Amino acid sequence: MASPEIKTVAVLGAGTMGNGIAHVFARAGFTVLLRDVESKFLDRAISVIDKNLDREVKKGKLPESEKPAVLARIKPVTDLNAIGAADFAVEAVPEQRELKIKVLEQAAAALPESAILASNTSSISITALAAKTNRPDRFIGMHFMNPVPVMTLVEVIRGLQTSEDTFARTMQLCEKLGKKPVAVNDAPGFVSNRVLMPLINEAAFCVLEGVATPEAVDAVMKGGMNHPMGPLELADLIGLDVCVDIMNVLLAGFGDPKYRVCPLLRKYVDAGWLGRKSGRGFYTYS
Repeated sequence: MASPEIKTVAVLGAGTMGNGIAHVFARAGFTVLLRDVESKFLDRAISVIDKNLDREVKKGKLPESEKPAVLARIKPVTDLNAIGAADFAVEAVPEQRELKIKVLEQAAAALPESAILASNTSSISITALAAKTNRPDRFIGMHFMNPVPVMTLVEVIRGLQTSEDTFARTMQLCEKLGKKPVAVNDAPGFVSNRVLMPLINEAAFCVLEGVATPEAVDAVMKGGMNHPMGPLELADLIGLDVCVDIMNVLLAGFGDPKYRVCPLLRKYVDAGWLGRKSGRGFYTYS
């Protein structure tokens, strides 16, 4: 089957990652079908994209005259069947395996047979997710970094069944977005979160065990290791609930107790202290 040119992209989920992914595709000239279950989530996403585009205009990265055209390329939809017009789709719902499988199964049924389906999962097996769809050869991991409009890296993850054509086209697509794709094979957490999450987890243990305050832990990593953000600041930005979910994937995937979740992280999540998005995590946000 000849691969059609990618012109229209569906983004499934309009949260933090989804609206960022929609932003970069629209900015690169693609028509974007941004899909979520309720209009209020889509309205919020368009408002965030609008503000982020304003920020790019102020920084001189986008001519003000181009902003309306970028916004006009984003079509908010609640009807899943609307994504049938897409040549490529990216799933960006929360990092919960059963939820992702449900959305991916529904999306695969609605998409044209030739379309590639990607998941923005940050840790879940691409091979396992692909097997739940009707197109395992046209399924791939496309892990964007947060905030998507700013961060250049995309981890491109091949599942066992991913075809060479799917991989090559996805790498090319990342470059059209102005991103730097890095090819990674399928393993729990891939590279980014297999390395990052144990660092965040150990930083949380340092606080739990009274080794240092969050401020001191972050100061050591910024001043001593030249990290632009400390691990606990970064955890608050990512979301402590997301960190716990990913650690659980690593523990289940490897069966190694070194991936056990720090009890303090669990306690904060149980309290609803999820980081920036809830106003409190390791730090308090106004």
